[in-house]
Amino acid sequence: MTFSLMSPAFAEGQPIPKKHTRFGENIFPPLKWTGTPEGTQSFALIVEDPDAVRGVFRHCAIINIPGNWTELSQAVDTGPEHAIKFIRNDFGNARYDGPQPPAGTGLHHYHFKLAALDTRNMSISDDVGAVQAWAGARKHRIAEAVLIGTFQG
Repeated sequence: MTFSLMSPAFAEGQPIPKKHTRFGENIFPPLKWTGTPEGTQSFALIVEDPDAVRGVFRHCAIINIPGNWTELSQAVDTGPEHAIKFIRNDFGNARYDGPQPPAGTGLHHYHFKLAALDTRNMSISDDVGAVQAWAGARKHRIAEAVLIGTFQG
Protein backbone atom coordinates (compact mmCIF):
# COMPACT_ATOMS: atom_id res chain seq x y z
CA MET A 1 0.00 0.00 0.00
CA THR A 2 1.27 3.48 -0.89
CA PHE A 3 2.00 5.90 1.94
CA SER A 4 -0.56 8.67 1.41
CA LEU A 5 -1.89 11.72 3.24
CA MET A 6 -5.39 13.21 3.02
CA SER A 7 -7.70 15.58 4.84
CA PRO A 8 -11.44 15.34 5.42
CA ALA A 9 -11.43 19.17 5.20
CA PHE A 10 -10.12 19.54 1.63
CA ALA A 11 -9.13 17.36 -1.33
CA GLU A 12 -5.77 17.29 -3.10
CA GLY A 13 -5.26 20.52 -5.05
CA GLN A 14 -8.45 22.07 -3.69
CA PRO A 15 -8.98 25.19 -1.53
CA ILE A 16 -8.32 24.99 2.20
CA PRO A 17 -11.52 26.10 4.01
CA LYS A 18 -11.35 29.59 5.50
CA LYS A 19 -11.71 28.31 9.07
CA HIS A 20 -8.28 26.66 8.66
CA THR A 21 -6.67 30.01 7.71
CA ARG A 22 -5.63 33.10 9.64
CA PHE A 23 -8.55 34.87 7.94
CA GLY A 24 -10.88 32.47 9.77
CA GLU A 25 -10.55 30.51 13.00
CA ASN A 26 -6.92 29.47 12.30
CA ILE A 27 -7.73 25.85 13.23
CA PHE A 28 -5.37 23.01 12.32
CA PRO A 29 -7.10 20.92 9.62
CA PRO A 30 -7.66 17.22 10.32
CA LEU A 31 -5.19 14.94 8.56
CA LYS A 32 -5.27 11.17 8.01
CA TRP A 33 -2.77 8.80 6.45
CA THR A 34 -2.62 5.23 5.21
CA GLY A 35 0.09 2.84 4.12
CA THR A 36 2.50 3.51 6.99
CA PRO A 37 5.83 1.99 5.91
CA GLU A 38 7.32 -0.92 7.82
CA GLY A 39 9.85 0.22 10.41
CA THR A 40 8.11 3.54 11.12
CA GLN A 41 8.67 4.60 14.73
CA SER A 42 7.37 8.17 14.50
CA PHE A 43 6.26 10.86 12.08
CA ALA A 44 7.16 14.48 11.46
CA LEU A 45 5.00 17.03 9.65
CA ILE A 46 5.74 20.35 8.01
CA VAL A 47 3.35 22.74 6.24
CA GLU A 48 5.02 24.99 3.68
CA ASP A 49 3.95 27.69 1.23
CA PRO A 50 6.47 27.75 -1.64
CA ASP A 51 4.52 30.62 -3.27
CA ALA A 52 5.21 33.09 -0.45
CA VAL A 53 6.47 36.48 -1.57
CA ARG A 54 9.85 36.16 0.20
CA GLY A 55 10.40 32.45 -0.53
CA VAL A 56 9.20 29.27 1.18
CA PHE A 57 7.21 30.06 4.34
CA ARG A 58 6.63 27.41 7.03
CA HIS A 59 3.21 27.48 8.72
CA CYS A 60 3.64 24.47 11.00
CA ALA A 61 6.12 21.81 12.07
CA ILE A 62 5.44 18.85 14.35
CA ILE A 63 7.80 16.12 15.52
CA ASN A 64 7.45 12.99 17.67
CA ILE A 65 4.06 11.97 16.30
CA PRO A 66 3.78 8.35 17.52
CA GLY A 67 4.39 5.71 14.84
CA ASN A 68 1.10 3.94 15.56
CA TRP A 69 -1.01 7.08 14.88
CA THR A 70 -2.93 7.34 11.61
CA GLU A 71 -4.32 10.84 12.01
CA LEU A 72 -3.99 14.28 13.54
CA SER A 73 -7.31 15.69 14.68
CA GLN A 74 -8.67 19.11 13.89
CA ALA A 75 -7.22 21.71 16.29
CA VAL A 76 -4.60 19.19 17.49
CA ASP A 77 -2.35 22.10 18.48
CA THR A 78 -4.86 23.21 21.11
CA GLY A 79 -5.63 19.70 22.42
CA PRO A 80 -4.07 17.55 25.16
CA GLU A 81 -1.92 15.38 22.84
CA HIS A 82 1.30 15.52 24.86
CA ALA A 83 3.12 12.95 22.74
CA ILE A 84 3.75 15.43 19.93
CA LYS A 85 5.91 18.55 19.87
CA PHE A 86 5.17 21.66 17.86
CA ILE A 87 8.21 23.53 16.55
CA ARG A 88 8.38 27.30 15.98
CA ASN A 89 6.96 28.23 12.58
CA ASP A 90 7.96 31.25 10.46
CA PHE A 91 5.42 33.40 12.31
CA GLY A 92 7.48 32.61 15.43
CA ASN A 93 4.79 30.41 17.03
CA ALA A 94 5.02 26.78 18.19
CA ARG A 95 1.61 25.90 16.76
CA TYR A 96 -0.27 25.80 13.47
CA ASP A 97 -0.79 29.13 11.74
CA GLY A 98 -2.84 28.75 8.60
CA PRO A 99 -2.67 30.47 5.24
CA GLN A 100 -2.64 34.27 5.17
CA PRO A 101 -1.36 35.24 1.73
CA PRO A 102 -1.19 38.98 1.01
CA ALA A 103 -3.88 40.30 -1.33
CA GLY A 104 -2.85 40.38 -4.95
CA THR A 105 -0.26 37.57 -4.70
CA GLY A 106 -2.39 35.01 -6.51
CA LEU A 107 -3.11 31.41 -5.65
CA HIS A 108 -0.82 29.88 -3.02
CA HIS A 109 -0.15 26.15 -2.67
CA TYR A 110 0.25 24.74 0.84
CA HIS A 111 2.30 21.55 1.03
CA PHE A 112 1.45 19.32 4.01
CA LYS A 113 4.42 16.91 4.14
CA LEU A 114 4.35 13.91 6.47
CA ALA A 115 7.56 11.94 6.90
CA ALA A 116 7.64 8.41 8.32
CA LEU A 117 10.76 8.18 10.47
CA ASP A 118 12.99 5.36 11.72
CA THR A 119 13.42 7.00 15.14
CA ARG A 120 10.93 7.16 18.00
CA ASN A 121 11.92 10.49 19.49
CA MET A 122 13.70 13.50 18.05
CA SER A 123 15.24 15.66 20.73
CA ILE A 124 15.07 19.23 19.47
CA SER A 125 15.46 22.33 21.62
CA ASP A 126 12.72 24.92 21.81
CA ASP A 127 14.78 27.57 20.03
CA VAL A 128 15.03 25.54 16.81
CA GLY A 129 12.72 26.54 13.98
CA ALA A 130 10.79 24.53 11.42
CA VAL A 131 13.57 24.50 8.81
CA GLN A 132 16.12 22.94 11.15
CA ALA A 133 13.62 20.49 12.64
CA TRP A 134 12.56 19.28 9.19
CA ALA A 135 16.19 18.90 8.11
CA GLY A 136 16.78 16.73 11.19
CA ALA A 137 13.68 14.67 10.51
CA ARG A 138 14.63 14.04 6.89
CA LYS A 139 17.83 12.30 8.05
CA HIS A 140 15.55 9.59 9.52
CA ARG A 141 12.99 9.52 6.70
CA ILE A 142 11.73 6.18 5.46
CA ALA A 143 9.01 7.66 3.24
CA GLU A 144 7.14 10.92 2.70
CA ALA A 145 3.52 11.64 1.80
CA VAL A 146 2.35 15.05 0.55
CA LEU A 147 -1.05 16.72 0.41
CA ILE A 148 -1.39 20.07 -1.35
CA GLY A 149 -4.16 22.53 -0.57
CA THR A 150 -4.63 25.99 -2.04
CA PHE A 151 -5.73 29.40 -0.80
CA GLN A 152 -5.93 32.88 -2.24
CA GLY A 153 -6.13 36.02 -0.09
